[in-house]
Amino acid sequence: MKNLVILLAVIAAAYILAGEFRTGQTGSSQAVSNRNAALEQAFQNRSHNLQIQGAGKVVQLLPDDNKGARHQRFILQTDSGLTLLVAHNIDLAPRVNDLAIGDRVEFYGEYEWNAKGGVIHWTHHDPQGRHAHGWLLHRGKHYR
Repeated sequence: MKNLVILLAVIAAAYILAGEFRTGQTGSSQAVSNRNAALEQAFQNRSHNLQIQGAGKVVQLLPDDNKGARHQRFILQTDSGLTLLVAHNIDLAPRVNDLAIGDRVEFYGEYEWNAKGGVIHWTHHDPQGRHAHGWLLHRGKHYR
């Protein structure tokens, strides 16, 4: 009986998590617009350590940051013009190999304010389970 309860709890958790990944990751343009409004608010409030979801168009590809943990870096611009540096840890998640200027990328990660718009990082899983798992979505493929 105890094993059945544990199995049902695991199935329920998986179902809930799967629903969270389905909602928002390929959401409607209105949902993306609402998330980007939250980004605008985070910028205005000079927020830090804020887990947030949004989307933008790639406007610049930057060289990888190879000091310490390696990060793929690129600049996104939201529909409202806010620019974000995305620092995607490629030691913990796959590189987005076919990324090009003009591509649309959705993300879920941690926002850090800066005067140029902000930085999005933690766009990957946390192998130690202490931080919310982030992701990138590009051309229908998730990078976590």
